[in-house]
Formats: sequence, C-alpha cells, structure tokens
Amino acid sequence: MNAMTDLGLYRHLDEMAPWNDRIQVLEVIGVSDEAPDVKTFTFRSDNQTWFRYRPGQFVTLELPTTEGPLMRTYTLSSSPSRPFSIAVTVKAQAGSLGTRWMFDNLKPGVHVKAYGPAGDFSLHSHPAASYLFISAGSGVTPMMSMLRWLNDCAPWTDVGFVNCARKPEEIIFRKELELLGSRMPGLTLGFMIEERSSREGWFGHMGRIDAIRLPLLAPDFREREIFCCGPDPFMRAVRQMLEAAGFDMANYHQESFAAPGVEQIPAPFGSPAEAGPATGGPAEGGIDVPAEAATPIRFSLSDVDADCVAGQTVLQTARASGVRIPAACEFGLCGTCKVRKVSGKVEMSHNGGILDHEIDDGFILACCSRPLSALEIEV
Repeated sequence: MNAMTDLGLYRHLDEMAPWNDRIQVLEVIGVSDEAPDVKTFTFRSDNQTWFRYRPGQFVTLELPTTEGPLMRTYTLSSSPSRPFSIAVTVKAQAGSLGTRWMFDNLKPGVHVKAYGPAGDFSLHSHPAASYLFISAGSGVTPMMSMLRWLNDCAPWTDVGFVNCARKPEEIIFRKELELLGSRMPGLTLGFMIEERSSREGWFGHMGRIDAIRLPLLAPDFREREIFCCGPDPFMRAVRQMLEAAGFDMANYHQESFAAPGVEQIPAPFGSPAEAGPATGGPAEGGIDVPAEAATPIRFSLSDVDADCVAGQTVLQTARASGVRIPAACEFGLCGTCKVRKVSGKVEMSHNGGILDHEIDDGFILACCSRPLSALEIEV
C-alpha cells in the first residue's frame, strides 16, 4: 500500500468496532531495534478495528512457520491509550524458535493471526496511590505498557521504575525512559547493571538488586504497590527480599514465565504470560463420570462427534478427532484455547487464563477442562 491509501483508511474510534477477544489477523506496520537481539514489532488490525486492552496484558501470535503453525505468547509493550496499533517487544535467545522466526520473517506488510488480549497483570487490577515497577531484562515490557499509559493518562502519578540489565546497552527502552523521566514529575528511574561495557561509560548503580540496594533505589518501597517481572530466579529473589523486609505481600504482583508449581516449562523470554495464583475453577457440579467410561463431546461448528477417554481434556479429545483448537501454554495460563461450552459440565483447573465473567458466559479452557457429562463445544 502507498501512503495515500493508508491515510484513506483512517476512521474515528466511534466508527470502528473494538478488537475482539478471540482471533484477529494483524498486519506488521513497523519493526525497530531496541537493544542487542531485541526488537519491537508493531501491528495494526487487518479489518479496521481498534485495540481495547489493559496495560500489561498479553496476546498469543500464531506464527506460520514451515513446520506448521507455532503458538507464542508475548506481552504487549504498547499502551491502550493509543488504540490504533499494538506492539510486542521481544528478545531472541539462542533457543527461542518463535522469536527467531519473527526476526527473520516479520516485515511490514506481513500478516499473522493473534489471540487475546488476556492476563490480569495490570495496575488497573490493583489501583494504588503509588507504584514501584521492578523488572529485569525484557521483563520490562509490561512495565513499559503501564508506564506509557500513565504518561498519556495520569502523568502526575507517583511511580518508581527500577530496571536491571547485564550491560548499559542492554537496558531496553532506555532513551524513552529517560525522556519520560524528564516529563513525568512523579516518575523516579533507577537502572542497575551487572558489568561495565566498553561501548559506553556507566556511573550508575552496579551489581544485583538486594536488601541494601533496593532502599537506595526506592526508599519508600514498603508504601508502594509493587509489580515485578523478569526471569524466575530474579523474581524469586525479589519476593524473598520483600518478605524478609516485612513488606505486605498482598501488595506484590508478579508476571511469571511458568505456571505455579510447574518446573522447567519454557515461555518466550521477555514475553511472559501472567502466572498469578492458581485459581483452579471449581467443578461445575453434576455426576462424576466412571473411570472406564468415555464421554461424548460434540464439536458443533466442525460437525464432529467424539468420545473423550477418561482422564483426557477437551483439547486432547479435539486433537484426536481432527478438530483444531489453538493452544499455546497448555496449562491454563495464556487463554488461547478458550472455547464456548454450549451444554454440559466440566471440571476445570486453570492458572488464571480465564476470567470469572467468561466462565459465567459459558467459556472454558480446553487444555485444562475434563468432562463431567456429555458436552457440546462451539468450535
């Protein structure tokens, strides 16, 4: 498309429908470098919708690799205060197949499918008089989404922003953060690196965040609502440090790379899905199915009838029957496998990937739902 054609697409917000919470096609409109092996990909909707989400939420992208569709979940680094586009900022590790594919293949004009938004890691879920955002590496992405929203909508907010990186050049969004620091009167920035660099001088804090350095970066941290995101060892250390300092952990929130209680389950570095406390939706009542019985499931839109073997999930039964339900994390976290249950009862044990009002509306997560009766699923 040329520039004049793009400009002709403009509509006012009240002339557009909001992006829905299921599947949409996105078009890449920008790719920019943020730090070594870190890029931001910016998208617009392919069907003239605007983006409605909470700062800190995530989306799941369906990447059309040559080996088949690859589902990857990424936190939005953009702000819903600018609703005509969304962006994800991702770091490519040596073994990150999805992110490496994005680096090699996503260019302006390329289209990908997306699911979401989802997640509850947002300051809007925990309003407070003052905040402290603590992040390491590309765990800065949800913090940047929230800070950008504050800059646009409440720039006077009292917020401390602490980011840790290995080297100065690896501080993601550093220039923008320093610019925001000059514009937001309530913003206090604190950067900490582990080692000096030959590329630029450094006169700030060095080392790893600990019980001595945290009060230097945020003297009144005990009085703030704290959000933390980064690699699991980093978040574990921050949590232990706050507990030892007598911090009220009801005011602590973290976004994790893995489901609670699950070891070594990878998610894309720098693009975690939220892993809050295991909420474990209760069984919806009804009669338990005998262990030896198979439970009938009808996938109505696919016109497929299947039998769910005892112990199987709705997702496993769908796959065995040739019915495609998109899924990414497969432990009830990302919400990608959300489907509507038309009838029947299930036992669902999730990790925050579905909200109570969605359950009330009949939705379930196929990856962690097991039938308690015959089911009809709208897929």
